Amino acid sequence: MVKPRHIDDLNKNHPTPANTDGPVVIPMEKTFTTMKLPRRCRRTDTGDRFTCDHCEKSFTQKNSLKKHQLIHTGVKAFSCDQCGKSFTYMKGLKRHQLIHTGIKRFVCDHCEKAFTYKCALKKHQHIHTGAKPFVCDQCGKTFAHVDSLKTHGLIHTGAKPFICDQCGNAFAHKESLKRHRLIHAGIKSFVCDQCGMAFTRNSSLKQHQLTHTGIKPFSCDQCGKAFSHNGSLKQHQLIHTGFKPFCCDQCGMAFTVNGSLKKHQLTHTGFKAFRCDLCGKFFTQDGSLKKHQLIHTGFKAFSCDQCGKCFNQNGNLKKHQLTHTRVKAFSCDQCGKCFAQNGTLKRHQLIHTGVKPFNCDQCGNSFSHRSSLKEHQLVHNGTKLFVCGQCGKAFTYMRVLKTHQLVHTGVKPFVCDLCGKAFPDIWVLKKHKLIHTGTKPFVCGQCGKAFGRIDTLKHHELIHTEVK
Repeated sequence: MVKPRHIDDLNKNHPTPANTDGPVVIPMEKTFTTMKLPRRCRRTDTGDRFTCDHCEKSFTQKNSLKKHQLIHTGVKAFSCDQCGKSFTYMKGLKRHQLIHTGIKRFVCDHCEKAFTYKCALKKHQHIHTGAKPFVCDQCGKTFAHVDSLKTHGLIHTGAKPFICDQCGNAFAHKESLKRHRLIHAGIKSFVCDQCGMAFTRNSSLKQHQLTHTGIKPFSCDQCGKAFSHNGSLKQHQLIHTGFKPFCCDQCGMAFTVNGSLKKHQLTHTGFKAFRCDLCGKFFTQDGSLKKHQLIHTGFKAFSCDQCGKCFNQNGNLKKHQLTHTRVKAFSCDQCGKCFAQNGTLKRHQLIHTGVKPFNCDQCGNSFSHRSSLKEHQLVHNGTKLFVCGQCGKAFTYMRVLKTHQLVHTGVKPFVCDLCGKAFPDIWVLKKHKLIHTGTKPFVCGQCGKAFGRIDTLKHHELIHTEVK
């Protein structure tokens, strides 16, 4: 048998070693350039990268680039058969479907809270450790997660590319816009089992439920006021600092938080996108609509433990309870009148400034507040929706009806501490006390005569106008 020539040549160049016990090592003098490496290794070694022409993100593999580009096209071929939500990739759909199964395999060993995904558990555990390694380089605020830092960073840039096509509100994130659109759609899947109030988000429901439990673990170290959420405490603490960086460019009014400024600016635009489906009343904010709708339900879950009076909102109960404590920490620096709430003091101070930008188009009367003008206009149209169930007398305002109903009961809970005279309404008591103090803060601009009550001043001013 004839050996192939290339084998002979190999034997001549590399003869058989004398010691055949060990392994034979044949050095390879020639390199084979045609030897193929795996595709991924070859692409990484050469340093070639595939760049997206939309966002300039680069990839080591062409297939990865193609998958990425689906994000820009908006194609979402994988849909959930339970809720209809669509996804760009199959893995995204599979992750989502775990939510419907209710399986939460990852449990926190500190508080036993369970999560569907391991990454969600890791994020949650930062709460217990208190670790916040991600710092904003502009304001120094720290965060437990890098995505929270990125979200926060948009505040400084002011970029809000996602705009609602119904009300014009702009958002920094697409998910925020989606959540906002649920308000216009009227979808409120999360219902409170105690008062029946419905919410578009589960987180809003959880926050609301704390009002029923009364748990307020976050306390202000300056005034002692307690809050259910840490975020509410932080917002409150800005009041003590007096720092109000957000100013309205139309009236100059300043606010501690940007959200309050946005709410205020809606009063200038007059745009009211939220309508009550029972009475047709419009509101500038969804929260105002929700509060209003409680009037129609008649449900009052918050009861005063001193007099038994019930309220549909916890905030109204708190305001009412101040009437029992008699604590009035806010004093007017012009007339000395004291108030239980800072907002009430601010409304009162407009009386002294004389600023009344809201005018009635029927009689010319002007008012310091838009709400006062609306109440006044009910007098002209003759609307009296509030009827006494005992005598049938009708009233324009609910508060007047309530005061009237005390006539039938004979209850006069408000007693003057100077003369002992009792009154059915706290406002009547306040007017009465001016007799004892002799305070007359309301002065006629034409003759200088002073009065203890503003309605008495108005009646006096008719003398000068010769109106009878």
